[in-house]
Amino acid sequence: MASSKQDDSTVGVAHSNATIEHIDFTENLKPEERLDRFGAAAKVDPKEIALVKKLDTYLMPILWFMYFLNFLCRNAIVNGKLNRLDKELGMVGSQYNTCVSIFFVGYILGQIPSNLLVTRVKPAWYLAGWMMAWAIVSTLTCIVKDYRGMLASRIILGFTEAPFYSGACYLVSLFYTRKETATRLAIFYTGNLLASAFSGLIAAGVFAGLNGKSGMSGWRWLFLIQGIVTVFIAAIAIFVLPNKPLDTPWLNEEERQLAHRRVARDTTQKRMSTSSWTGLWEAATDYRTWVFALMGNLHLSANGFKNYMPTAVETLGFNTTITLVLTCPPYLLAAFASVAVSWSSGHFNERTWHVTLSKTVAIVGFAVATGTYNIGARYFAMFLFVGATYGVNNLNIAWTSATVGQTDEKKAAAIAIVNTLGNLSFVYTPYLWPDSDSPLYRRAMIASIGFSFGVVMTAWCMKFILIRANRKIRAEDNEAVNFYAY
Repeated sequence: MASSKQDDSTVGVAHSNATIEHIDFTENLKPEERLDRFGAAAKVDPKEIALVKKLDTYLMPILWFMYFLNFLCRNAIVNGKLNRLDKELGMVGSQYNTCVSIFFVGYILGQIPSNLLVTRVKPAWYLAGWMMAWAIVSTLTCIVKDYRGMLASRIILGFTEAPFYSGACYLVSLFYTRKETATRLAIFYTGNLLASAFSGLIAAGVFAGLNGKSGMSGWRWLFLIQGIVTVFIAAIAIFVLPNKPLDTPWLNEEERQLAHRRVARDTTQKRMSTSSWTGLWEAATDYRTWVFALMGNLHLSANGFKNYMPTAVETLGFNTTITLVLTCPPYLLAAFASVAVSWSSGHFNERTWHVTLSKTVAIVGFAVATGTYNIGARYFAMFLFVGATYGVNNLNIAWTSATVGQTDEKKAAAIAIVNTLGNLSFVYTPYLWPDSDSPLYRRAMIASIGFSFGVVMTAWCMKFILIRANRKIRAEDNEAVNFYAY
């Protein structure tokens, strides 16, 4: 193991007592193992392969179900509008849009403090506990009586859901290497996509079968049923979620050490742990964090359609049931495409071109959607912009954790900052979708084209930043093998 004498100007971060470990693991590699141009090792050790399969078996399914229900609970208000939720609660003007967007106030404010805390507690209890909290809030939403009640419910739901996504991304990054992380985040994110796909079908079934039962509207039954199921899954998650590689009950001691060691050797400029506040300071003063945050914000701004997809499909002219069914196929395509793009990115250890090509297809979709009244063309355009865009978020989060993850604390803070700035988009994007812009929603579609172009520009900006950083690493340590991937 060799240590370099480089300072932290590469990262743009001031450190006080920590010493940078630029780790050369080549002497620990078996003869048949090879490093790619960024120093990522091929996975050929049978024990490591078995470990990754075990992680995939235990960790990924429970995270997937948690995220599936996370988005169902959050998105119930969107489908509820098709069951006259807004009319029953007496909403007028932009009050429904406000209820949609107010969720993200609590969601945004809660993420950074939560990810500072998650490095100091047991993530299993922490994430499962917050899931139980949002499940209770979602369940009780079925009894709200007016706009004010729904507004309060959405604010509280935002705070209770805030810890989950950033915390789950941090948890994944603790167990998987940079070539593996994007694919796992993509699989994890299909929970969101399939919730988007099937939430309409679930809602259609609830509305058709339970609307008016026991004096309750269908949308109230939807909140009640989804909330109760979420309580059940939260109870299971407490016992299944891991904590850290060295503190995971369902790994034996050898597996724990291997899980810890393989991620440590894969991290560029890996350093010892610090305090949570030091991690936040290092993340906030590393300018690359803010480039990733801008990329995330522009990406999610372009994805503002997700809260209005049923409304957009409704403009095709079909009844409520058919509208809900038609929202499903574009998200099924997105689930497949996001995993494929993320797998390809990990396999080739490449980020920039994958982001560029994905957003180019999305831009074409937005342009077609607002450029014609033809029903077939507009529905095809939905396949393009929904199917092509979702993989980019996984690439951005994985890229962030690999680039500004020198310590666990810095990584957790950086992920939270990127997610927080990204989700800020959902506070203002609902106002790009007024009913008066139906059916082409030209304002929203043109804005999404601009946002998508901005994502491409920031990705290329980050590529040139990391090329320069890698040159500096080589200049300061001619034996270095671990570099930033782009």
